[in-house]
Parts: sequence; C-alpha cells; structure tokens
Amino acid sequence: MLYDYLMTQKTTSSTTETGSYTKASPSAEASTHFGFKTVGEDEKAGKVAEVFHSVASRYDVMNDLMSVGLHRVWKAFTIGRADVRPGMKVLDIAGGTGDLAKAFAKRAGPSGEVWLTDINDSMLRVGRDRLTDSGLLLPTAVCDAEKLPFPSGYFDRVSVAFGLRNMTHKERALAEMRRVLKPGGKLLVLEFSRVAKPLAPAYDWYSFNILPWLGKKVAGDEESYRYLAESIRMHPDQATLAAMLEAAGLSRVRYFNLSAGMVALHEGVNLG
Repeated sequence: MLYDYLMTQKTTSSTTETGSYTKASPSAEASTHFGFKTVGEDEKAGKVAEVFHSVASRYDVMNDLMSVGLHRVWKAFTIGRADVRPGMKVLDIAGGTGDLAKAFAKRAGPSGEVWLTDINDSMLRVGRDRLTDSGLLLPTAVCDAEKLPFPSGYFDRVSVAFGLRNMTHKERALAEMRRVLKPGGKLLVLEFSRVAKPLAPAYDWYSFNILPWLGKKVAGDEESYRYLAESIRMHPDQATLAAMLEAAGLSRVRYFNLSAGMVALHEGVNLG
C-alpha cells in the first residue's frame, strides 16, 4: 500500500540517501539566487517559505488581479493537455490552492488517485480546505519536490504549476518527477517564461511597478511580489527548460507558448 510506503520513507528520511540523490556535504561555497539576490542554498528554501506563508490567504485573489484572470485559461489548457482519464494516478506538485488537483480528481473519478502536495504547509492547508469545501477529500502531503517520498513508476501524470522556478535544484526536482512517472506517463510544467520581445518593455514595467503595488494594497506584502517579478527573470527560458526536461530523461519534450510567451507549458513523456 502507498500509505505504508510513505510511512517507511518518513522514518528513513534522516539517512544520507534521498530518492535518486545522495545529500552533499554542507558547503559554505554553495549559493543560488533568490530573485535578484544571491543567497546560500540552505537559505533559499526558508526565504521562499516566508513568501508563501505570507501570501497564502490572498493567493487566489492576487492571481486573478495580477493576470486579469488569465491564470484560469493557462490552467485550463494544462488540464486539457494532461488528458487525465478515469482510474489514473496523478501527482500535483507545488499544488498551492488546488486548482489543478480539483480538475484532475474530477476526471480521474473514484477509481483514480490524485495527490495534492506542496512544500509549504500554509498553502497546502488553503488548498486542502478548498477541496474539502467542494466535496473532494484528496490525499495531501507536505513534501520537497527534490526528494519525493513516492515510489518509482507510480503516477500516470505529474504536474507542477508556477512552482518550479522557486526550487533550488531544478534539475533534481525534474529527475524526481520523471522517476515517479510510470513508463508512458507524462510530466506537465506550467511556468512563467520569456515574453515576446516587442512586449518585453511594457511587461517589465508592469512587473516591477504594478505587481509590487498590488501586493502592497491587496495582500499587504510588497516585497513578496517584487520577488515574484525577479524570480520570473531568473527562471530558464523556454528552450533551456526544454533541454532540462530532456536531460532529466524525458522524451517527446515540447512546449507551448501562452499569452505571447508570458507563460509556457512544457511537457515530456517517460518512456522508461
């Protein structure tokens, strides 16, 4: 049973081996980016957690305002490309408030299995409560995408929407996502990307002026939305991310530019 497997993983998580990776010795040299800032790798997860603890309660409202509702169109396209069918097992990583998990669960039906996961417990609680209010009782788990606690080859679909750019070691997370996919299973990565060049000046002005202002007025948190704008610029572009999916062992990799490249959906298949 999956529950027993997860309990076993939990009790052995303190060992040096995690999933397909062995933890490296702590190094004072290791650094990464947090927006435009350079921070130690061990600092980034905590700083990202602070951002999402802060914005969790207003997350959906801010998404509607920031994207003028377009995030719903982007997610609807992702749901269509996922093509979840009755009986499928689906893992939604960085699932936040549960939009994708809810749609997947309806399509997978009672014979399916859809997991809502997030590394941030504040976001996960909001998502779990929303799903419960809509009559869906889905399994949920706080977990790190770089060290997924699930068995290899378990899921038919794995999705991550607007979460990959916040991960410290994206290549590890992508390899873990491939690991837990069944042969023939599909990974879907929905994320902010590089907007078409003619629109870039206007998009930059909006990102660095309007987003922080909205964050301050609506969510009471200007800095978290300044980080959002910065993190988008630090995320790999469409072609680079496609190459990262291939390097993680995925095949038939392709991407779809949405809203002139403001967002892109990448997908790849685990051929085993």
